[in-house]
Amino acid sequence: MLKLMLACCKVYISESRNKSALESIERAAKLFPEAAVVNKFEDVTYNRVGYTVVSKLAPQPSTDSCPLKSTVFSMVKAAFENIDLEMHSGSHPRLGVVDHICFHPLSCASLDQVAGIAKSFAAEVGSGLQVPTFLYGAAHEEGRALDLIRRELGYFKPNSVGNQWTGGPKSEALSLHPDEGPAQMTQAKGVIVIGATRWVDNYNVPVFSTNVAAVRRIAKRVSGRGGGLPSVQAMALAYGEDVTEVACNLLEPNKVGGDKVQLEVERLAREEGMAVGKGYYTDLSQEQIIESYMKLNSSI
Repeated sequence: MLKLMLACCKVYISESRNKSALESIERAAKLFPEAAVVNKFEDVTYNRVGYTVVSKLAPQPSTDSCPLKSTVFSMVKAAFENIDLEMHSGSHPRLGVVDHICFHPLSCASLDQVAGIAKSFAAEVGSGLQVPTFLYGAAHEEGRALDLIRRELGYFKPNSVGNQWTGGPKSEALSLHPDEGPAQMTQAKGVIVIGATRWVDNYNVPVFSTNVAAVRRIAKRVSGRGGGLPSVQAMALAYGEDVTEVACNLLEPNKVGGDKVQLEVERLAREEGMAVGKGYYTDLSQEQIIESYMKLNSSI
């Protein structure tokens, strides 16, 4: 019996309030029934939506005929056709209409396989949609990190009043040369970052405070970069009128999961005199994603 090989793609789009735009993106996803959207996470406050798309890989997969790549390209094309980044605002940072895409291997698939898909996909986005495209992780020849690209392009610095972001990068002349696509961006589209990595969990913890500076201190101390939990990346984001979230990427969730992050945020928040709510994952687990895909595709 052949081993089941699955690939997953997480697609983060800078929009959640324009329902007609989201409907267009979801219709585009249905054009390729071999792949399935197994999860959708909308956040109106952040004005951001994340889709989790899964498909089988052939025993000897070809990047030229990959249902996952075709589905995600169709979704990205629809997003650019229906969303204008210049009209966008929210409390979550972004670099483009399609802010971030990451491919992950599932089941018996390998990281090299999904990295090949990611690189081929990036070339098509760059040339076909004329969007500056940056690669990271296994899709980049030097294994460049996602946060390095984001820091270079000003991702972590609010560009509007208070802690809000409007549009994308303000300069069409980019400080980092794209791996694919044009060297300059348009304000309506922004740029897109595409990677391939092992599984990453996203876990957000609400802190009941509007003191963003203090919550940033907590986020820094939680993160591996700040001497906190290894393999954790964290940032503080204003969330509504009375909450600031510590939003975390868990790069090795089998070693450091949401439970450890929760306890550490609670400990650090007590030092700041702040109360903390129960955190949440923004996606299903690997096991749940595989199970959901199998149910949707009972013929596997």
